[in-house]
Amino acid sequence: MASMKELRARIGGVKSTRKITNAMKMVAASKLRRAQVQAESAKPYADTMYRMMGELASTVQGADPSSLPRLMAGTGKDQTHLLIVMTSDRGLAGGFNANIVRQARQYINELHSQGKTVRLLPVGRKGGDVLKRYYPDAIVDILSSDTGQGDSFGQAASIAQHVSKMLDKGEIDCCTLMRNLFVNAMTQTPERIGLVPLPVAENDNQQANADTAQYEFEPNDEELLAQLLPRNLEVQIYAALLESAAGEQGARMTAMDNASRNASKAIDNLSLRYNRTRQTNITNELIEIISGAEAV
Repeated sequence: MASMKELRARIGGVKSTRKITNAMKMVAASKLRRAQVQAESAKPYADTMYRMMGELASTVQGADPSSLPRLMAGTGKDQTHLLIVMTSDRGLAGGFNANIVRQARQYINELHSQGKTVRLLPVGRKGGDVLKRYYPDAIVDILSSDTGQGDSFGQAASIAQHVSKMLDKGEIDCCTLMRNLFVNAMTQTPERIGLVPLPVAENDNQQANADTAQYEFEPNDEELLAQLLPRNLEVQIYAALLESAAGEQGARMTAMDNASRNASKAIDNLSLRYNRTRQTNITNELIEIISGAEAV
């Protein structure tokens, strides 16, 4: 049984921990609002561009991949896959990092079972450390995540250039991005997005195809694609960075709130044990005094 001194020390330690978790919850809550606004602002533009590029890909479906830009059709093969996995640089965010890494490992094992080669580009130290431990030979590089405080678009452009160079050199055939989709502060859903080749938009029926308007573009298609394809890649990665940043802050706020609640419960339990121990000690001392008096 713990002594009163030990119980007082444990109560003091848990109270100090609760102060830290409360402070971290407040910091995460203040950062969450800004990150959420940024993610929601970028989402409509990114979704519209993704859908537009998918419709564009459907118009060239069946064409020779070698005649199309690699950012649209890939290399024409399906052997080497690049997987971009977005996590955070810091922990104490509940299952935010563990969930996306678990989904990534399942997808990697699925590709391996099909005889595919997987290259990994983790964005975020937490996910990078885990994936490096399981797949050390597959790591291309481990990049720092962006929590929405720095130049997120500059980072997205840098990642997009990295992907484009690997495609041009023929080091990869396909590229997929995995990130946590921000739903709310308590819910972040792992999501997989195909970046290269562009996913073909699926229409509900043939009538939808017939009703689709036909457009003429200026400048010509080649010049238009040369500008749109790199921009689309940058925008999708940028939106994913913002979603991941919002999800991280939401997950951390929820995790620290739960930690603070658990600390309060632990303090209550320890205080109850402390009072019972104190009462027991007082009772024992009274018994000893009474017994001594009776002996005299």
